[in-house]
Amino acid sequence: MSFSVPSLKQPTGTSLLVLLTLLLLLLAVFSSSLSLLLPFGVCAVLSGVVGFGVIPWLQKLKAGQIIREDGPQSHLKKAGTPTMGGIFFVPVAVLVALLWSKFDPQVVAVSLLTLAYLAIGGVDDWQILRQQSNKGISPRMKLILQILGAVLFCIWAFVTQNDSITQIKLPGSLILSLGLLFWILAGFVLVAESNATNLTDGVDGLAGGTTAIALLGLGIMVAPTSPSLLLFCACLSGGCLGFIIHNRNPAKVFMGDTGSLALGGALAAVGILGQNLWGLFLVSGIFFVESLSVIAQVSYYKATKDENGKGKRLLKMAPLHHHLELSGWAETQIVGVFYLINTVLGILGIVSQ
Repeated sequence: MSFSVPSLKQPTGTSLLVLLTLLLLLLAVFSSSLSLLLPFGVCAVLSGVVGFGVIPWLQKLKAGQIIREDGPQSHLKKAGTPTMGGIFFVPVAVLVALLWSKFDPQVVAVSLLTLAYLAIGGVDDWQILRQQSNKGISPRMKLILQILGAVLFCIWAFVTQNDSITQIKLPGSLILSLGLLFWILAGFVLVAESNATNLTDGVDGLAGGTTAIALLGLGIMVAPTSPSLLLFCACLSGGCLGFIIHNRNPAKVFMGDTGSLALGGALAAVGILGQNLWGLFLVSGIFFVESLSVIAQVSYYKATKDENGKGKRLLKMAPLHHHLELSGWAETQIVGVFYLINTVLGILGIVSQ
């Protein structure tokens, strides 16, 4: 795939920041949810300002990103860029949401889940930095911790929410009642969404921007029944925008697992409590495809192994954004296209309600 207009082939990081801001405003105006603009703006400004203080601190801690040598060669120059950026914009957004909502129970619940996943990602990032390798805590331990957080969240929701939470609303006024099976699905969604968002975090501004759009779109979808969750989504979406000020290409900081696991967990928690898993699926389209690309790559490689134990690759590299890079796409081109796609998915989700 290619574009004939040079500016579309390689937009600047600043132009993508402007594009993201306009797309988020478009979602707000399209849905007539203008009341969310104030908390959104406050969190964007606060996160951006806090970042100017935290990033130098991360540099002093020598919290530089370890870059995979088998990845795109253009990424090697990013070695040493501070990571763990999630520690400043996620807590800022969560704190504002808690105060603004006057500690609404649903906001407290999704905030605790978000911070729990932030802590899991933070431990993983810190271990990577300590060991100076791409291996943090073991995948098994990370998964156990994610499942534990999901189980605790689901237990709280089972005890406090009404029975209608186990009904999944589908397009065409269809309702799928799952009963107790819903909680198995809910736990899976929490773990899967956080990992899918994590896989998308591989290009400057990609995960932060696409998640900002997904959060705002999902928040608008759940607003009629859970206005407090719209507030939470607006705050965290604004926090992501403030983070992009520093994370746009060329990035001054990466969010790391600290941020990506927290954002994925937040999206899933809102979808579950807001009784809108279908809407969550739509706004998570980019994350879903990125995850599928990894699953397809690994499966194809294993299925085509020869007698020497070497298989064939379906893609040049997974996840999908790396395949596009190695196919000649500029980083910023990928980010811009993904922003536009996620906005369309968000609008589709809103109009399908």
